[in-house]
Amino acid sequence: MPATLRPWTAVIPLRGGSKGLPGKNTRPLAGKPLYRHAVDLALAAGACRVLISTDIHEVLTAELPQAVQALQRPYELCGDNVPMAPVLMHALQTAQVQGPVVLLQATSPLRQVVDVQQALARLARGVFDLVISVTDADRGVLKWGQVMPDGRFVPLSRPEHCFANRQSLPPVYKPNGAVYAMDAQWFIEQKSFVSERIGTVVMPAERSFDIDNRDDFERCAALLSSATQGNPP
Repeated sequence: MPATLRPWTAVIPLRGGSKGLPGKNTRPLAGKPLYRHAVDLALAAGACRVLISTDIHEVLTAELPQAVQALQRPYELCGDNVPMAPVLMHALQTAQVQGPVVLLQATSPLRQVVDVQQALARLARGVFDLVISVTDADRGVLKWGQVMPDGRFVPLSRPEHCFANRQSLPPVYKPNGAVYAMDAQWFIEQKSFVSERIGTVVMPAERSFDIDNRDDFERCAALLSSATQGNPP
């Protein structure tokens, strides 16, 4: 079987607590709960298995599509300050996942099938340990730096960037949190997303919205409504 056609698993993390917008993961968006956008996208992109890591009773008891399984997330992995790595680790080990895996945040409902499939195709080349989605960012950050305890300014990038015109600076990209593709065994052994071999899939800004609060939610709802009516977001 070609590497690009290897069966793959999607993992969707859903936590019940949200300070920015309580209940956002199950809040209706464009006719269905927010988290179902991630589930349906994973299935449409060809996932052979979809795992939902959650502490939300409504999701744990929901009637889900075939090949979709809700995993009870332990209480100690549900806090505000718990990083994503142990959450993903728990899901992969509990479900004994092997092969390619794609982490899909429910809060990125505007990503498309092509974004996931491009990430998997790039991962299958064997050049990268991890492939993440990114979007264009303000190149002016290359002018930034840190102030040391002794008052020295230390540039984040090259010193000459601090004094260059913004227009002459090279392009800058930031992770948008929509897609993370990796091999399950690599992640289990690594216990971290950190690697010097990270590949990218560039997504346009209009598909890179991450829902954190009510304004974000309403903006995404408007963009999805526009897309449904045949207008590009």
